[in-house]
Amino acid sequence: MSRREKIIIGEYYHIFNRGVEKRKVFNNNRDYSRFVNAMILLNIEKSSKMPSKKIDINDYPSDNERLVDIVAYCLNSNHFHFILKENKKNGIATFIKKVCTSHAMYFNKKYKRSGVLFQGRFKSKHIDSNDLLLYLSAYVNCNSQIHRVKDAEEYLWCSFPEYLEKSEPSVCQKDIIINQFKDSNKYKKFCLEKIIGMIEKKDDEKLYFLE
Repeated sequence: MSRREKIIIGEYYHIFNRGVEKRKVFNNNRDYSRFVNAMILLNIEKSSKMPSKKIDINDYPSDNERLVDIVAYCLNSNHFHFILKENKKNGIATFIKKVCTSHAMYFNKKYKRSGVLFQGRFKSKHIDSNDLLLYLSAYVNCNSQIHRVKDAEEYLWCSFPEYLEKSEPSVCQKDIIINQFKDSNKYKKFCLEKIIGMIEKKDDEKLYFLE
């Protein structure tokens, strides 16, 4: 068995996982919405409970509190993708564990099932260059479009609308990406050009991507 990749504070990683036996982990908008809320509320070291009320900007953790920076994300019916920056020791592992455990408890109770929901430990790939960071930001932001689920610009459960300034408030810390482009339209053009090739060869890119 290969050793787990060491995750380093200040570095960026592509994080992904899917439902056990490739099963759906999101059945409807409520399931997606609750997972996004968990991404916001549980991105802290201390324990936090999911509120019954709709969360607002005051519920967001501060820069110093965040376990990770969420650079980009996409939630598909049976898997998720993130680009995360490690802010604290074991920040990514703690964040993913808290969010996935919370979702599994919610999901199992709602759908009257038991047992594990996600397929083992999450997968991680170190993003070791700026070119790869930009490339993977397009892959993650537009993942719904690559899988022909829905155009990413209109997909509710990814960060692409945030990058195009079409949603508020923002879940992501996206400056590391968006500040490299003149404006959001330039970034949109970059992504849409990149994903043409991704769609054509996604079956061959198993190093980084879930099927």
